[in-house]
Amino acid sequence: MRHESGAELTPTLHAALGSVEAHGPITAGQLAAHEHVRKPTMTRTIRELVDRGLIERLPDPLDGRVTWLRVTPAGVALLRAARRRTDAYLAQRLQKLSVDDRETLARAADVLERLAEQEGGA
Repeated sequence: MRHESGAELTPTLHAALGSVEAHGPITAGQLAAHEHVRKPTMTRTIRELVDRGLIERLPDPLDGRVTWLRVTPAGVALLRAARRRTDAYLAQRLQKLSVDDRETLARAADVLERLAEQEGGA
């Protein structure tokens, strides 16, 4: 499905951008922890995303040593476009399934949703 999203980014860059959007503003160290990589590796990823204008660095108003990362409007637009392409691809594929298969998927989605709710309340 990554291929179907049509994103102009590598999977690594796309995942990091999505994490900044979901958890930002976020520090480089926090982003590295979310992506399960070391900070030097994340530094290269951040540099690439900044160079492409997809995220921006913001100084911390209280601690000059801290820099926060935030998705830019261009980054938000890229993520939205990728999600729209993925959604369209999935919708097309789902239409090709039998009614029974679609009903099975709907029941499975309900079960997964209940599992997620249990995890959140635990």
